[in-house]
Amino acid sequence: MDRCFLFLMLITIPGVFADSIEPKDKENIISKEGDSQTLRCTYDTSSNYAMLYWYRQYPNREPQYLLRKGARSWSYSEDIPDHHFQSTTSDTSTVLTITSVTLLDSAPYYCALRTAAQ
Repeated sequence: MDRCFLFLMLITIPGVFADSIEPKDKENIISKEGDSQTLRCTYDTSSNYAMLYWYRQYPNREPQYLLRKGARSWSYSEDIPDHHFQSTTSDTSTVLTITSVTLLDSAPYYCALRTAAQ
């Protein structure tokens, strides 16, 4: 059976002030259709209130919101409208899992960090 290969790119949107977020793997990621794929970003903030976001962007389109998941004191908060995507967070990282990858998943992905004052 022939399988299509997908190219996924991970890009970050830095947080404000001294907060930072960056991809764990900075190279293009290649995945086969039907496989699961995991994308990771690490972040650094002094805030106890961290909200992590994931977006994807198709060519000539605005970024598409995929999900948000809280960490630290916001760990109870999440919005994951499409169960094709899953996310876990820790005090220093966020992980996006794409279950059963399809050709439509081939795009650059962005992680973003929002923090709140203590």
